[in-house]
Amino acid sequence: MSLIHCPIGISVIGSVSPLPVAFRRMAWSNLFAQFSEQMALAAAPLVAVLLLAAAPSETGWLQTAQTLPFLLLSIPLGMAVDRASRRALMVGSELLRALSLSMTVGLLAMSALNLPWLAGLGFVGAIGTVCYNVAAPALVPSLVPRLRLADANRWLELARSTAYTAGPALGGALVSYTGVTAAYVLAAVLSLFAVMTLAGLSKEQRAEQPKRHPLHDLKEGASFILRHDLLRPMLVTAVFFNTSWFVIQAIYVAYAVRNLGMSPADVGITLGIYGGGMLIGALIAPVLARRVSLGVMIVLGPISGFSAAVLMLLTLWWPSFWLVALSFFLFGAGPILWVISTMMVRQTVTPNALLGRVSAFIVTATFGARPLGAAIGATVATQFGAGSCLMVATGGFLIQLLVITASHVPKLRELPEAA
Repeated sequence: MSLIHCPIGISVIGSVSPLPVAFRRMAWSNLFAQFSEQMALAAAPLVAVLLLAAAPSETGWLQTAQTLPFLLLSIPLGMAVDRASRRALMVGSELLRALSLSMTVGLLAMSALNLPWLAGLGFVGAIGTVCYNVAAPALVPSLVPRLRLADANRWLELARSTAYTAGPALGGALVSYTGVTAAYVLAAVLSLFAVMTLAGLSKEQRAEQPKRHPLHDLKEGASFILRHDLLRPMLVTAVFFNTSWFVIQAIYVAYAVRNLGMSPADVGITLGIYGGGMLIGALIAPVLARRVSLGVMIVLGPISGFSAAVLMLLTLWWPSFWLVALSFFLFGAGPILWVISTMMVRQTVTPNALLGRVSAFIVTATFGARPLGAAIGATVATQFGAGSCLMVATGGFLIQLLVITASHVPKLRELPEAA
């Protein structure tokens, strides 16, 4: 594979000129959408545990329901993204999520919310999140020049990191001090802000696509990834990372409250520290990029994930808020470097006509593994307890580290040649 010769730390990440206005509108929409999603995700298990008296296994199945659309719908939606207006799909999907949040508020107001309703509305809202997350990476290359992709991706991840930092902490604080309704009301309002900001974008110009059988489109996208010596190990690593991450997420709230004696506010703080790690990782990305190769930047994510899992496992013997906090910080800081770097590689090596489908496969690996991990966490917690879940997750994080270090990715020094 040939390489273009542009020092990634200077030409790609180090640029300081303003990004296009259209991209900045999308970035604001992304911030509102991510903030809304994180507040709702933080509130849901707290509602389940504190209001509905859910056990660890039940919170695990709740996480499964709320993440199942990532597994079921990422690829069909990715095929749609390659043929329809990406902006229109993002607007419609965010409206769907705002509707699900508003219905949750209504059920809370009527004291009619139960676990099935909480899971069902979370499922519906996640459909909107899936479509938004598949369409956004495919839309970015049409809004910014190729050599500004790293800058654009970094700003999107900074927005996501900010949401991951403040969203859970604010959600946990609202649940603790004002009740669960306020958290869902604010999440719904932010989701509507995301819709209004994104709706101001002009409709993108798309080349006419030939009519083909959906299975042909599906095979084309899958073949491109599986034959690519960079994208293939990235996909496998993402599957193991996210499966293991959601084994932990499935039982974390119940484990923290019942085994570690943490309050809802403490739980929100630790989830906020996860976002803080993401924020710091995104901020230091340009500095690291000037000092290490692109391959090393990518591998730092899996290394950080495995280290964080080991720290979380240690809380079985040394229950400590600070161990949990450090674990969540590493879960945020390292993987955000992975996201920024691998997204830039993906957008560079993938033809525009395939971006939706390729993004869909990556989203399936990244987010579709969530219900699998949540289901594993719920099952293992039911049979063997929360401690066994942490052991299973640590094993998965070890596998993802071995997969990526054995590939060609660590040897990548510069941005690959454009498709």
